[in-house]
Amino acid sequence: MDTLLWLQNWYYQHCNGDWEHTYGVKIDTIDNPGWSVEINLVETCLENEHFDSIDIERDEENWYYCNVRDGKFIGAGGARNLEEILNSFRQWAMIKELK
Repeated sequence: MDTLLWLQNWYYQHCNGDWEHTYGVKIDTIDNPGWSVEINLVETCLENEHFDSIDIERDEENWYYCNVRDGKFIGAGGARNLEEILNSFRQWAMIKELK
């Protein structure tokens, strides 16, 4: 399944008439240029799961990092690294949600 479709499904599965009013998914641009991703984990099965931080810097334009803090998956990366950020969340979430 395509990563964006997977993320849409993940979001939809957590919408319960309440969660989506307070929490959700934010994808934005940053001025490096690049991307920022914030995915709320509160009230999901991922809320208390451990995430091994990722910090990859191939060069000034090809980089990304991801971590979990304060109940959120946080990612940022270069202008062409959005899919890697989303794939990092997807891979982690799929493993943890199978537990």
